[in-house]
Amino acid sequence: MDINQLLKAGEYVLYEWLKDYQQLKQDIDYLKYKLDRKETEFKSWVEGDLAAELEEGIQQLKKDTDLKKQQLKKLIDLVNTFKGVEHKILKLKYVDGLTLEKIADELNYSYSHIKKKHAELVKLIKFIDEQGII
Repeated sequence: MDINQLLKAGEYVLYEWLKDYQQLKQDIDYLKYKLDRKETEFKSWVEGDLAAELEEGIQQLKKDTDLKKQQLKKLIDLVNTFKGVEHKILKLKYVDGLTLEKIADELNYSYSHIKKKHAELVKLIKFIDEQGII
């Protein structure tokens, strides 16, 4: 199936989860960075308005981080219910961090088939992203 056939079939919508996953991971990493920075700054202040303000900021960052982690878990749980080898390849590669060789073993396909499918998926996702479809 080529890109035009996939786009006509509306399949591109199903890959939006990967973009959401990557954005959530990036958000979580940035929130952790900000939290670490604020906690370091907080240690240098013992009392006063600034210390209280920093402590409030730290608590809010912890809440925001926890919320993003919950959203990420829900997304991964949802992706685990998806059918189709394409979703499995994307999930195993970009969420679980497996190599294409291990994905082939896990899914009982040949390495060349998984490599070809992955290349098609990457090409499709780049095309969709460039076109601003998702």
